[in-house]
Amino acid sequence: MIQIIDLLPGVVLRCCRDSRFKQGCLSFQFMRRMDPAENHLNALLPSVLFRATENYPDIRSIGWHLDDLYNVSMGPLVRQMGDYQTVGVHARFLDDRFCLPGEKVLPGVLDFLEELLTRPLLEEGCFVPALVDSEKKNLVSFIESELNSKGAYSMGRLLNQMCRGDSYGLSRLGDKKDVAAIEPKQLYDHYQRVLRESPIEIFYVGSASPETIAEYFRTMLGAWHRDPRSLPAQTGFHGAEPGEYGEEMEVSQGKLCLAFTTPVTCYSPEFAAMQVFNCIFGAGMTSKLFLNVREKLSLCYSVFSEYHSSKGILTVGAGIDFDKEQQTRQEIFHQLELCRQGQITEEELLAAKETLTSSLRAVHDNPGAIENYYSSAAIFGSDRTPEQYMEQVQAVTLEDVARVAQSVTYHSGFFLKGVEK
Repeated sequence: MIQIIDLLPGVVLRCCRDSRFKQGCLSFQFMRRMDPAENHLNALLPSVLFRATENYPDIRSIGWHLDDLYNVSMGPLVRQMGDYQTVGVHARFLDDRFCLPGEKVLPGVLDFLEELLTRPLLEEGCFVPALVDSEKKNLVSFIESELNSKGAYSMGRLLNQMCRGDSYGLSRLGDKKDVAAIEPKQLYDHYQRVLRESPIEIFYVGSASPETIAEYFRTMLGAWHRDPRSLPAQTGFHGAEPGEYGEEMEVSQGKLCLAFTTPVTCYSPEFAAMQVFNCIFGAGMTSKLFLNVREKLSLCYSVFSEYHSSKGILTVGAGIDFDKEQQTRQEIFHQLELCRQGQITEEELLAAKETLTSSLRAVHDNPGAIENYYSSAAIFGSDRTPEQYMEQVQAVTLEDVARVAQSVTYHSGFFLKGVEK
């Protein structure tokens, strides 16, 4: 049971009081609009905050303090949620019931969270330049490392191209050139805007009462000078015109990525049916793409589909030999057509439902999964519980799957192939 408390204007606390776990979980997220003018600033900000505070002026002292709190795991949080980007802190810590007599962890975690957010170490009225430069290098290196995963790189390039004009095509980490150009004063000014203007989502999982958590955050946030600005509503897909894209690179395996659109999103009554369709089509080892394109026809080394529910985008990725592009495309389209025609067995339907319900049953198995499910649902404006979601999945029929499959339309493709010699 999730208890929702409107603490202050623009601040919502969600609590899951649960005594089953030895660890508690806390997330504190500032909600921002995904914007090319600031996505790189948002990505860098929490890492800089974690480098030094007034009372803990370096990484070593921060680490020692967290160790003293029964080895708290606390780190930066940057998420992309449809048209929104969230930035903040995520923490996992020992529940107070398991501390030594007379000791508690939660008050120390909350105090250090306040220290991180409100008392960063400053130099001449802004962030310390050496710390900003260090974290800029780390972030640029991380962005560049994504190129090592050619499949993820290719899918990112496809989404970037098809979503020109839509914030979904932006990277949650920003462009490395923009990151490299950030100045300490620029980042500090943005930090102050984030504190002042951003709606705040707080989520807690643990044995403490919601009233205890609420009272702490009311006191903490009540001292801030805030003027929260509401965010525009999430939007459906409104990207670029369809197109075919590609690149050449020194790779031994081609990466074929295809993107489709559908009017069915996470806000639609047919959402559960679309999730079931995605499992039947390509999400898993019992899917049509895996069993036919990979196993039966040996056209690819790997293949999968993914449903981006906030935008109504369905993507397919496959690792293939360079000369198998057209054959693989045709077979992917053929398997989609079979779904549209309702050529789906009861076994395929049951396997897809079991895949989804198994993942939903696992939501309540650990605090991190609880936080991720419910905080994400809240940001997308959904109050659907895993149990309600499972009921909707079980009610999906073969006719429902065929109907949503018929709504899927091909949009764009991207092919990463080897350099011609």
